[in-house]
Amino acid sequence: MDLQQMRYVVAVAETGGFTRAAEHHQVVQSALSHQIAKLERELGARLFDRTSRSVRLTPAGRAFLPAARQALEAADRARAEVAAATGEVRGRLAVGVIPTMAAVDLPDVLERYRARHPQVRVTVRTGGSDPMLVQVRERVLDAAFLGLAPGANPGGVHGTILARDEHVLITPPGHPEATAGPLTLADLADEPFLDFPAGTAGRVQSDQAFAAAGVRRDVVMEVTSGTLLADLVRRGMGVALLPSAYAAHHPDLPVRRVSGAPTRNEHLVWTAPSPSPATLAFLAVLGHAPG
Repeated sequence: MDLQQMRYVVAVAETGGFTRAAEHHQVVQSALSHQIAKLERELGARLFDRTSRSVRLTPAGRAFLPAARQALEAADRARAEVAAATGEVRGRLAVGVIPTMAAVDLPDVLERYRARHPQVRVTVRTGGSDPMLVQVRERVLDAAFLGLAPGANPGGVHGTILARDEHVLITPPGHPEATAGPLTLADLADEPFLDFPAGTAGRVQSDQAFAAAGVRRDVVMEVTSGTLLADLVRRGMGVALLPSAYAAHHPDLPVRRVSGAPTRNEHLVWTAPSPSPATLAFLAVLGHAPG
């Protein structure tokens, strides 16, 4: 068993297919498949169930995957620590970010980070707060920017609160609510809403606020992108509740404060214990290096 075979297994599991995994590693698919088959023979168990339409982990594959990730992380960490001891930050940095993050100018941060540490390979993923928190705990992500309800205290990670914010209503230009008086959640009961998918942290915050007010609302469309959501509002598809700092990124859309609207905290979290040198360097650029 070697590290490259483990990397291939992890790539297939994460991409959902042998072709995409081969493309990711820039090898021909037959070579990748051969190495995984060789590993399966060595282990005495199949790691994937393959059909013409899908590739899924077997029970043995699900048991193998966490250990493979840990072994790869340990190897990468060893190389990074040796480089750091010589004054050079190397390795990889995987960062997660929610679609409505507004507390940090991430492109500016990444530009400064790359200028200081050009040998680090950076991956940025967009997703929901809850799954990304799990990924930081499992060290799939090194750091993540999350949006959580007040009082939420993410465990199993290091972290800090970057900003506190409240949701506001954004409407299409010319919409009646764009010029009305003070609003309550009850005033919005008949409006068609655009929102994030059910079950995501951002959606739950709004759903709980309406439920607490005893108001039923109609979510007519769900999207995963904050930018797309704002574009759809702009086209008159509905209205939306978004954090005020993020809504400010779309100055052409009218904004209204709503009594009883949800609030949230933007968190920065990172792996615990012992963040990698690349992660520590990222935190330093953000001004949140551990003491």
